[in-house]
Amino acid sequence: MTLTVDALLAAARADLAAVGIASPDADAVELLGFVLGTDAGGVRRMAVLRTPVGEADVARLEDLLAERRERVPLQHLTGRAAFRHLVLAVGPGVFVPRPETEVVAGLALEAARAAGDTPLVVDLCTGSGAIALAVKDELPAATVHAVELSDLAHGWAVANRDRLGLDVEVLLGDATSAFPELEGMVDVVVSNPPYIPDGAVPLDPEVRDHDPEVALYGRSADGLAVPLAVAARAAVLLRPGGVLVMEHADSQGEKLPAGLRATGAWTEVVDHPDLSGRPRATVAVRAP
Repeated sequence: MTLTVDALLAAARADLAAVGIASPDADAVELLGFVLGTDAGGVRRMAVLRTPVGEADVARLEDLLAERRERVPLQHLTGRAAFRHLVLAVGPGVFVPRPETEVVAGLALEAARAAGDTPLVVDLCTGSGAIALAVKDELPAATVHAVELSDLAHGWAVANRDRLGLDVEVLLGDATSAFPELEGMVDVVVSNPPYIPDGAVPLDPEVRDHDPEVALYGRSADGLAVPLAVAARAAVLLRPGGVLVMEHADSQGEKLPAGLRATGAWTEVVDHPDLSGRPRATVAVRAP
């Protein structure tokens, strides 16, 4: 019997929901779209039309669903992750960008636009390059530099930059000492650093078992050792009045701003929620 898109979607949705996948419908649509070479809108149109699916594609979908049931990240199966207006290549060895980080990129873009016609932006701990590339994509006049410590993640960032054709410098190196030639010159520093507290193992298997540890843990009981070290470098890179935008865990919405204020390097320290209303990003202005 020939299976149709609507039937496959219904079965895949139920299959994923049964093992606790948080977004079974979206995952089913993305996986079937990946198999059929179309986007979510295309899949849903085909479902309405009850488009038949060939045996080879059905078998391929079944293989992908089997891996997803084992909690292999959706983005590792498709090799892609949507981020703002971009589709990034991701896979083993790089942190998969999350929707909440799109808010962080938006705050960085807001600060960059306010800085003038040709802002200088630095992304510390760039991972897949998501924030840096989104800034350059949406604000082409910006000069954007990025740095990543992991050689594997750096490779993904460079590949994304080259495939997207965005003029962003992506260095392999330590965020706490990067870009000495830019000290005191930068308009905006943005960072999504490792910030999970030591001992706070993520509940989601997709994060715990597949995201690289170097991108997760903040190397202290409160998770703020790495973020504060990165912020200290940002203070050196930024010009007076320059802006820091830093992502943090939802439990750090008071602790990170307090840590920044305590250094005396920052004014106008304000925390911002993500789209679900949880504390997500601190914005601070470099003191004169």
